[in-house]
Amino acid sequence: MAIQNRISNRFDGTDDMALTLLDNMIWPILAIVIAAILVLAPQTFRNFRSIELILWAAVPLGLLVLAESLCLLSGNFDLSIGSIAGFSAIFTGMLLGSCPSCWGVISNPFLGFAIIVLVGATIGLVNGVMIGKFGLNPFLQTLAFLIIFQGAKTALNTQPISGLPDAYLYPGGEPWVAIGIMLAAFALFGYVMKFTTFGQAVYAIGSNEKAARDVGINTERMIIAVYTISGILAAIAGLMITGFTGVVPPLIGEGLVFQAFAGAVIGGISLFGGRGMITGALGGVILIEVVRSALSNTASVGATEIQMYNGIVLLVAILLYSTQSKLRSRILASGAA
Repeated sequence: MAIQNRISNRFDGTDDMALTLLDNMIWPILAIVIAAILVLAPQTFRNFRSIELILWAAVPLGLLVLAESLCLLSGNFDLSIGSIAGFSAIFTGMLLGSCPSCWGVISNPFLGFAIIVLVGATIGLVNGVMIGKFGLNPFLQTLAFLIIFQGAKTALNTQPISGLPDAYLYPGGEPWVAIGIMLAAFALFGYVMKFTTFGQAVYAIGSNEKAARDVGINTERMIIAVYTISGILAAIAGLMITGFTGVVPPLIGEGLVFQAFAGAVIGGISLFGGRGMITGALGGVILIEVVRSALSNTASVGATEIQMYNGIVLLVAILLYSTQSKLRSRILASGAA
């Protein structure tokens, strides 16, 4: 019996190690990709400044991936985060900017910070109420808001908004301030999701919403909170893009939602909720940005082809996720047998 127990423990340990490796699969993948880029496109990492630029450019996407990851972990998703980032940035830019069509009614940058966050939080709150309280399908609700706020953004302004206060541009315009904000956000939500009742409740809802409700979790309130936080993070992403470019570009936020999905999925966040780690999502962000930078530094890849390669990255992410899920199910099934 003792020998059987030792054998059983050994296999249990092996299974645990395999599951841990699957949960952190993004890091060895990232290491392999970086090694390949060092060989095939070494100019991508030619100096410290190039690495700084990669991380700096990753900041808006990182915040959107974080927003999408929270929604996915709760068993939902948000198609509107790119539009929220764009609309909140355009709306606040119209209030602060000095372009011909701008309203220019305020000049205090701190009031601008408050307004852009409030706009994102309000849109996220409405998303959450419609999904959590009234039971609307997350796909239909967030798709509607994607279209509405993308159209509203265009209706407000179709020209770059300039003349913004320097202090308003500072958080996204200083590389290590912006990178620090992204890393701090991932560290904060990594801690919250792992060590707080809020984080455990989000995982519980994502795993089984009915069971979570049965054990006393207010699922409606939690979903509203998740979407509100998602809206805030999306708005801050809009602020970071504004600081990075120095203006509010008219196409701000467009096309980022699919990259946010890719970053979350590559990082190991389950599409079906309840599983995945925030630190893995950060790995997904870095991987996407490193690949994009390598493509931009490759002479044989034109600027018009990068979107196609981004789609291929998304397809690879889906294949990786599918493989990971199958391996996990196989390991768990062998352990239960």
